[in-house]
Amino acid sequence: MKKIIGCFTLILALLLTGCSRGLFNEDAKITVYTRDTTSGTRDGFMNGIGFSEAAKQDDLLVSGFLIKDNTAILNAMTIDEYGIGYISLSSLTDNVKGLKLNGVIPSEANVLNDTYDLKRPFMWMIRAEADYPSEAVELLVQAFVAFLNTTDAGDIINNAGAIALPSSTTWDSIKNDYPITAEDNHLITVRFGGSDSIQKVAQALTQAFSAKAGNFIAEHDHTGSGDGWKRTNGDSKDQAEGKDVGFSSRNFTSAELANVNATQTGQLAWDAIVTIVHNDNPIENITTQILKNIYSGAYTLWSDLPETD
Repeated sequence: MKKIIGCFTLILALLLTGCSRGLFNEDAKITVYTRDTTSGTRDGFMNGIGFSEAAKQDDLLVSGFLIKDNTAILNAMTIDEYGIGYISLSSLTDNVKGLKLNGVIPSEANVLNDTYDLKRPFMWMIRAEADYPSEAVELLVQAFVAFLNTTDAGDIINNAGAIALPSSTTWDSIKNDYPITAEDNHLITVRFGGSDSIQKVAQALTQAFSAKAGNFIAEHDHTGSGDGWKRTNGDSKDQAEGKDVGFSSRNFTSAELANVNATQTGQLAWDAIVTIVHNDNPIENITTQILKNIYSGAYTLWSDLPETD
């Protein structure tokens, strides 16, 4: 009798699983989520799917699209069964489904071997020389930038989900060049901001570096790639929201670099952009052409999508 009950329970579970998968309504309208036009993630995504003209123009997108930041898109996909969006690989969690792109899994290895098509640089920018709240802040920022090019920082970047640039330099081998880090800095605040896609990586880096640099206070306020420049060298750098270090999840534009010298900016890491859907969505793989058709409005229903698996 126990065997019969056990088999019945197993069969029932399998049937229920099959039924739950069948509940996805393929004729439902696709809810399209995107970032705003200043976002580095949007810039990388639209260029990557061959829809570069939509990177800065909302009127080219499908009617009814929703603009959300990185975290809001991630959260939306946990509850919107018929939604689609894109986020940084470093932000991906098991609460949503990250799709393969053109049959390739979004992963660190596939970014480095150049088989995953949607990747973009993580960049940093700092203020001009002597344009800091204090000399101590400026010296700490210079030390932080040096730390970014070490194997110590590389390990942190990789653990936070981004892909570090190659390095053979350790922090211990260069720390004596930055004596400010041997002082007690617990009353000093260094302000970080810019891309919210980089926030997780930036917070991991500053937490580790603060412990190596006199326990300064790392203040984070990430509002988008456009502010990586605006709040360090642009028109809001001297306002209350000004920052000492800004991050961008795209290359800085020629206009943003016009009054910035080469020592004020550099690349932090590589990152992938991942298309995400609700975990109950049966789709596993998508192509760049399908994504362009979704975001342009050529496909508006889930049933419009051709088979890709």
